[in-house]
Amino acid sequence: MPSRRPFFVFVGIALVCEEQPACTIGVLTVEQPSSSVRVRFAPSPTGQVHIGNIRTAIFNWLFARGHGGKFLVRVEDTDRERSTPEAIRVLFEVMEWLGLDFDEDPVYQSACVSRHKQVAEDLIARGLAYKSDKGASGMGEAILFRMPKEDVRFTDLIKGEIAKPGDSLQDFVIVRSDGTPVFHLANVVDDIDMGITHVIRGDDHVENTFRHIRLYQALGAPLPQFGHLPMIVNHQGKPYSKRDGAAFVGEFRDTGYLPDALFNFLSLLGWNPGDDREYMPREELVAAFDLARVQSSPAQMDLKKLSWMNGCYMADLPIALFREEAIRRLQAEGLVDAATDAAYVEAVLELIRSRVKVWPELIELAVYFFREDYPFDAKAVRKRLLKPGVSELLDRLREGYAGLSEWSESALDEALRSALGADQENAGTLIHPVRVAVSGQAGGPGLFEMLQVLGRDRVLTRLERGSRIAAGTLTVGE
Repeated sequence: MPSRRPFFVFVGIALVCEEQPACTIGVLTVEQPSSSVRVRFAPSPTGQVHIGNIRTAIFNWLFARGHGGKFLVRVEDTDRERSTPEAIRVLFEVMEWLGLDFDEDPVYQSACVSRHKQVAEDLIARGLAYKSDKGASGMGEAILFRMPKEDVRFTDLIKGEIAKPGDSLQDFVIVRSDGTPVFHLANVVDDIDMGITHVIRGDDHVENTFRHIRLYQALGAPLPQFGHLPMIVNHQGKPYSKRDGAAFVGEFRDTGYLPDALFNFLSLLGWNPGDDREYMPREELVAAFDLARVQSSPAQMDLKKLSWMNGCYMADLPIALFREEAIRRLQAEGLVDAATDAAYVEAVLELIRSRVKVWPELIELAVYFFREDYPFDAKAVRKRLLKPGVSELLDRLREGYAGLSEWSESALDEALRSALGADQENAGTLIHPVRVAVSGQAGGPGLFEMLQVLGRDRVLTRLERGSRIAAGTLTVGE
């Protein structure tokens, strides 16, 4: 991927914009603030992409698209040991999967180190920074920024006015004793160079912002607007992590969540449109997104809600796409092959489609349609089959089903009620055992729809087996 050309270049000790209109503040020449929104996503790729980071990217993307602005990416890859080519590849792969397109070539921070050092030397020359070997352990001199003692305050786009007494802010390192620029300097210089107008990031950066404001002022650059997003937490209010469930975007993708569903879900993690909408296609999110409606309190991760939302998007998948992916997964599990009746597969998929919330559920919902050694829910067997009289009821129903001239939902329903005799008001005494006998499960699609799709031969065979299990002459699994 191409590296960027710095937006600014040094001429002597002046920071000069090459092409844009400029204004002079002190000895620095800087870009005139643009009316166009420019935001950036600035991850430090070290492996898997955490949902907190990608939520930040989504909020920046929505803000840019909603304001007709630019969404940029800066890869903060100065940690060469951890920011490997593979980690960077994973980052861009995840962004592509989620549809987070960006408007200019990515910026690689490692390509700008000499630029950062040049800015540090300029700050020293103007008395705004100094060298110190205190605590350097013989490695050389670090460069520290001389922090002004006046109070610092700014209006956060999400949290409102935030202030900090100047006497609580200490001088801080901007270049380490080994010559590597520190995050604070690199972050500010790169944001200036990229013309960033709004810095939207996690609220763990609030404390950093006081330092960054002083750096902007020292460089004579216009301040961007800052907005700090709420932390993502678990049900105990603690930072959401791998211990609480899937925490990396790749895990959700590999589990079978749809990209649009995850995008929609993360968009609502700390923001709401001001009404009761939750299922919101991307164009609706862009039109509605407003930083003023981002909450300042932590946002709770709710995996059940994500599964529900994914189910909404699954239901809206074009039938051709659902069928193609479903058949691919059924084939991978060995449940269907080229010899499997296509009309039967189609009928099964039509029956279970609305119940598939995430792709892995497809196999659990479909397995008993294609295999005779399907698993039985032990609790359902105990509760529904191993009861007095159930074996006789199943035998009676099997006899009735065997004599049907029409294998339809209505005929199947009528035959079941006939098998109940005078006890038709308690249809559940037979409906539940039949379901467990033919599917192994306590729940699923409508019983008579399921029986119709399974077909006469499968149903009769399974009712006979269910009767034997109920009578105690056959053990589940034999």
